[in-house]
Amino acid sequence: MKLRADQSGLRGLPMPLWLQGGVEAAQAVLISAVLALVPVVAVWATGGLGDAAPDAVARLGGQAWLLVHGVPLQLAAAAGGEAGAPVPSVPLSFVPLGLTLIPLLLAWRAGRRLARASYADNLWQALLGAAAAYAVAGFATAFVCRTPEVGIGVAAASFIPLAPAGLGLVIGARREAGAWTRLIGVDAVDWISRTGQYSRWAGSYLWAVARAGFLAALTTLALAAVLLAVSLAAHWAQIVTVYERLEAGAVGGAALTVAQLGYVPNLVVWTLGWASGAGVTLGAGSTAGALVTAVGPIPPIPVLAAIPSGEMLVAPAALVLPVVAGTLGGWWFVREGEDHFDEWLSIKVRARWFTAPVSALFLGALVGAVAGAFAAGLAWVTGGSAGIGRFTELGVDPFWMFAWVGGEAAVGACIGYALGPWLEHRRAARAADEESRLPA
Repeated sequence: MKLRADQSGLRGLPMPLWLQGGVEAAQAVLISAVLALVPVVAVWATGGLGDAAPDAVARLGGQAWLLVHGVPLQLAAAAGGEAGAPVPSVPLSFVPLGLTLIPLLLAWRAGRRLARASYADNLWQALLGAAAAYAVAGFATAFVCRTPEVGIGVAAASFIPLAPAGLGLVIGARREAGAWTRLIGVDAVDWISRTGQYSRWAGSYLWAVARAGFLAALTTLALAAVLLAVSLAAHWAQIVTVYERLEAGAVGGAALTVAQLGYVPNLVVWTLGWASGAGVTLGAGSTAGALVTAVGPIPPIPVLAAIPSGEMLVAPAALVLPVVAGTLGGWWFVREGEDHFDEWLSIKVRARWFTAPVSALFLGALVGAVAGAFAAGLAWVTGGSAGIGRFTELGVDPFWMFAWVGGEAAVGACIGYALGPWLEHRRAARAADEESRLPA
């Protein structure tokens, strides 16, 4: 990009990279702010917000923009104390991760454009300028949009939005650069080649384990998404009934649907918590899970009508989903061919009846730890407080998510590790048989 004094076609002054980063970040902020404001204005225009003034609507849109970026809001509780006493507040920290993808994708686009305009040794200037502009936008939004009813921490509003924006910038720059080497200016291959053989073997083993655990975690999420879709389809009549009872109108129903779509990633993680046995907290004192379900009254939100209830004799069968995902991860590890721990253990101990189970258990523990840690992180991100009554506790407990998903994925990884050689042998035999049938 260039700064030009006119449109005459004459070459202008080159735009500094930090300024170009600020311009790209400003574009992402503006587009995401407009998208956050549109549904709020639509509901207000149809009378859904009563006689709210335009400036109040604008502040509500700014608060929605901050919440989408993960900034917690403090809602003032009902007054009831002595005069002059501080007003208690409850947090609103339930982030719609589906809508958070919007600023992340806009930042991804900005990161690609900045990487295209920079060299590897000065890309940091553009990224730093973009991050600074995003922080200023968050600070200004919090300063303008906070009210006596909704408190916003300016420090949190300045730095928390940098998480999705920074992630998008880095991923976009990496996508454009094509390799981390071009992005950070360090040749990882050359650095690894200077290490010892044992270090390279250990690094290859741990890297393969990390990828196997990540594959198991992604598989559990995919299976949970399928389970969520099946539950929505099975309870579609109840969901439609809730829509009809709300009588929200066309615009209100559309806004409600958009909000529910924004929470789809949260619901997928909750479904994983339900299926794994960790359980989902739906307000203080309410828990839903494949093993135990004790849910109190819930708000009239259509998607919540898909929560399984009544006699659930086959619900415990859902616990097999993380086991299946772990089996796939263990099988993938066998195909990767980086089992250097088993090779080292076989050299030290000649008894194969001992080394094979130990290698399987060690691999299962590591794969389960990776998958469980990933699931626990998602549980931490997708939980929060809705700021209404007892619904200040929502989501899956990260500790129990780690324990259940990690343990079940570990069992599956051991099974996949044991079945992997047999499956690969059959696959190789089938390929050899097909090759022998080909004409010479």
